[in-house]
Formats: sequence, C-alpha cells, structure tokens
Amino acid sequence: MSKWVEGNAFSLLENGEAFFPRVFECIAAAEREVLLETFILFEDKVGKALQQALLTAARRGVQIDVTIDGYGSPDLSPAFILALTQAGVRVHVFDPSPRLWGYRTNLFRRMHRKIVVVDGARAFVGGINYAADHLADFGPTAKQDYAVEIEGPLVADIREFVLAQLQLGQEPAGNRLRKFLRRRAASPVAPERDTPSAAGSAHAMFVTRDNRDHQSDIERHYRIAIRGARRRVILANAYFFPGYRLLRQLRKAARRGVDVRLILQGQPDMPIVKIAAGLLYHHLLAAGVKIYEYRDRPLHGKVALTDDEWSTVGSSNLDPLSLSLNLEANVIIKDHAFNQHLGEHLEQLMQNSCQQILASDVAETGMWVRLRSFFVFHLLRHYPAWFGWLPAHVPRLTLAEKLLDADADVDADAGIDYVNEGRTS
Repeated sequence: MSKWVEGNAFSLLENGEAFFPRVFECIAAAEREVLLETFILFEDKVGKALQQALLTAARRGVQIDVTIDGYGSPDLSPAFILALTQAGVRVHVFDPSPRLWGYRTNLFRRMHRKIVVVDGARAFVGGINYAADHLADFGPTAKQDYAVEIEGPLVADIREFVLAQLQLGQEPAGNRLRKFLRRRAASPVAPERDTPSAAGSAHAMFVTRDNRDHQSDIERHYRIAIRGARRRVILANAYFFPGYRLLRQLRKAARRGVDVRLILQGQPDMPIVKIAAGLLYHHLLAAGVKIYEYRDRPLHGKVALTDDEWSTVGSSNLDPLSLSLNLEANVIIKDHAFNQHLGEHLEQLMQNSCQQILASDVAETGMWVRLRSFFVFHLLRHYPAWFGWLPAHVPRLTLAEKLLDADADVDADAGIDYVNEGRTS
C-alpha cells in the first residue's frame, strides 16, 4: 500500500535537454548501485550516451540492473547488449516475444515505467524514454515531456519497489504463478541501505499500477485530487481517453466553479489519439472544462496539479492502455513550491504553444452526435472492466544475454528480437 513520506525534495526536468545530462551524470558518478527501468531504449545518440554512462559505472564495480520492455525496445543490436553485459551490467528484457510475420506480438500489458535509482540516494521518475525524439533537435516530431529528480526518504520506497520487480520476474515460473494467483506482492531481498535523510519539505507518495494488487491506484489518486480541488485543476496528458468516473470528476469540478484546464495533443504522434480525445470535447466543454491543444510538437507528458499543493508526474497516460493494461509508476507530491513551479511551466505552455478549443469549434447537432454520445458514454463506463478480461499473464524477465545465441555470429545491425527468437529461461 502506498504511503505518504515526508522530507523530500523534487526538481522538475523538462524534456531530454534537462533530463538526459542529469541522469547520465548521476549514473556515471554512481558508487554502489544503479537500478533503471524504461519502456523504450533506442540505439541512437541518446541510447549510446546512456550505454557509455552505464559502462563508466560498471567498470568501477557498480552493481547495475537495467530493465527494458520487450515491445518498446525491440531492436537493440547484440553488440550493444554484449558491451553492457561483458562489463557486468545485467540487462533484463520484460516479456520478450518472437515476431510473427515481422510484427511484434506482445502488444498488451507493457512495462511502461521510467525509473532510475542511483546509490539508493537519488531517483528519477517520469515519462521520458531513452530516445533522440525527446530532444528538440530531432525536429517537428520531438516530444514534449517531463520527469522529476527526487532526493529524500521516498527514494528508499522506489528502490525497494524496483528490487521487488527484479525478484518477481526472475523467480521460477511455478513460484511466480502461485504468487500471482494469490495476489501477493513479492518482498525484496537486497543488501541493506540506510534510508536517505530528509532533503526537503515535500510530502510524497510513490504510486504504481499493475495487474495484481494495484490495478486502479493511479487513477484513484487522480480522482481523489480532482474531487477535492477548490480552485484549479491543470492536467497535461498525451493520450487522453479516461474512464467514466474520472471524466465525471472533471465535469463536476468545473460545474462547482473550479478552473479545470486540460492540455492535450494538437499535433499527435498517432492520429487516433486526437480522434479519441475529440469524442469527449463536447461533453467536457459543456460542463465548463477548458481544453488546450498543444501545437508545437507531439505532447508526451503525463503531469497534473490541483490547487496549490498537489501534483503528479509519471509514466501513466489517461487512456485504456495505461489505466487498464500497462505497468506504470507516478510520484504524487504535496508541496507548494513544486506545485507553483510546475504550474508556471504549464501556464507558459498554454499561453505560448497551445490553441484553446471553444464550444463553437466542436458545435455539432443531429442524430449522429446523439448516437456517438451514447456509444462513448457506455464505452467509458465499462471499458476498464472489459480490458480486464484480457489475459493477465505473469510478467517474466529474461536476461538479454540469454536471448543471444552463443554460437551465432554477432550482427551489430540485428535486433534482439531476431536473435534466437523465442528462447527464454
């Protein structure tokens, strides 16, 4: 069960320009341990810079565990993996699967978290992957995103969680299945570390979503914060198609006079994203919710704030994948200074890079609108349960080096999906 922890300090990191140098610096300077989880790791200039930071630490004897998602990071070359493993880095692949007719098959229940813990004293949580498209020089499709650097006692909770996931994923299949069926969280077995001392005044909570014991925790905290808002709600989310209960809280907040503003994608990386969110515009605007579409480039952020204290930053979108299928992680922060700082960034985004959507922009009448409204209403009311019917397999971690055929020639251009496909242990 997530709990509030006091004495933390948070620094907001906007986009890869702020995030990557800080993370790489901390990893390269690590003394004992680096734990890293990410959905996407590409073998581009960012991925290679991360690799170099990891190698620098590993060659000094730092214990390093890197977990990547088998769907999100499918094309790392054997040469890239071997350079890490030969230096002592343990690279774990979450649910690696063979391709079927060239297509990735492990579409659902992805490991979507983005976490780094260094020496048990500093952590990073957010939505930024290790890819060059999080840098402005990538061009018009570069992503707008956020993460936080954390110091203080909450880091111990984050570290404990990551270690528990490593243990759960590496246990024999029979043991993992029994624990899964009993809905029991694994306990970490790891060297003792002192709990970091107080670093600031922020109260915070580390909240995750999984398919066992915490299926709706992140969404529930959103709803609680919105329900308690008295002055303002600002929510910036890349993939917005939440469930009925969260939408209802947004509408109710606006109707009681709260300034509710949504920052959504105006230049989406996938057209379906804007189409889906657009189906909700009429209902939200009618209740007084203000909608801003970010137009500079694709929005990838997953942040929100209410009133003057509450904020959240993390990996969870507000769509069916994140709310019902993916494994996600957010930090929830109660701190006036951080709330105001994040609010200033989002205000600048709305003023300089967004177009406000007005009721006249979506004015529609006729039978089609009523039919569409009926369909969307019932879909949103029931989709969390429907998605829950999809197979909730037991997540498995496979060491990347075991996916490489020891007898095969190493092709630096081949991805891990294509080397001895399907072999796991």
